[in-house]
Amino acid sequence: MRAMILAAGRGERMRPLTDQCPKPMLVAGGQPLLGWHLQALAEAGFTEVVINHAHCGDVLCDWVGSGSRWGLSVSYSPEHPALETAGGIRRALGLLGEHPFLVVNGDVFTRWPVTRARTIARQMSAGGLIGWCVLVPNPDHHPEGDFTLDSGLLGLGSSKRLTFSGIGVYHPSLFESLPDGEAAKLGPLLRDAAGRGLIGAERFDGIWTDVGTPARLAQLDAELRGGVADPAARHRFPS
Repeated sequence: MRAMILAAGRGERMRPLTDQCPKPMLVAGGQPLLGWHLQALAEAGFTEVVINHAHCGDVLCDWVGSGSRWGLSVSYSPEHPALETAGGIRRALGLLGEHPFLVVNGDVFTRWPVTRARTIARQMSAGGLIGWCVLVPNPDHHPEGDFTLDSGLLGLGSSKRLTFSGIGVYHPSLFESLPDGEAAKLGPLLRDAAGRGLIGAERFDGIWTDVGTPARLAQLDAELRGGVADPAARHRFPS
């Protein structure tokens, strides 16, 4: 099974930190956010990883290199300009193969058990699903949530919503209708497929942080350096 780390975002809310640095290369706990993902993937037994990039992509590529320091083989999918989430995945399909693959947003920090991705892929095959999303409790900065969890499927209800974590397992067929090279958001694809009962989902109550502002980055850095890993505090970052 292959994995993709989404790393092409500009990170406007993180400026000026991201003026000369890709957002996933911002440091927390002594290493870039991207490094935490690569470490987790390697520890979970992944060997092939795809990373897309746009803004300051050379900084990212120079640091990651071939991926050998983690025991990984890393391929790159450059975008000029950035193609949004779904467009970036569509562009990288040739590197991701014909089977379900894991996708993780490069600008989150999480302790979600990456080994679960392989089980999810089997569950998708058994249930005829083309995607699976990991949902988390709504953080303070996103109280309205995104989706509901309805008997193991991604739901579109207006109450009891949860937040999409940026972690998902997808079959290539979810993206094949998109024109290659055109920008496209992931949300509309997920909502359309969820409306047809084709997207599985699960709730994760462990450590997860959307590192979307300098304040949240600083808080995460302090927690990691202090060894704090309290699930009850995982969403309490200033907006």
